[in-house]
Amino acid sequence: MILLVQLIKLVYLINGGNIMQQNIVLKKVRINVQVPAELKKKLEKASIIEGKKLSVLIRESIEQKVEQIEENVFKEKMKHAYMDLAKENIEISKDFEYSDAENL
Repeated sequence: MILLVQLIKLVYLINGGNIMQQNIVLKKVRINVQVPAELKKKLEKASIIEGKKLSVLIRESIEQKVEQIEENVFKEKMKHAYMDLAKENIEISKDFEYSDAENL
């Protein structure tokens, strides 16, 4: 149970103090991006296949990529946190190493 509480606290801290991050619709801004002509053709074809405007397809693709990056960063932070927690647990178990032998 203590490990679960520690994990919840850890996730809370990693998320910047937010237990659940909310998707908030923000004001949209325009950006200009240059891509090779061949990529533009592929995007236009994909937008037709998906039945979406080109701008929607590009926006969704960017959102997916950013989410993937954020997820990778989160996983890396969790990995380091678990490693730190494992080190701490080993140190705690060393403190009780001799007390276990006394019970035998």
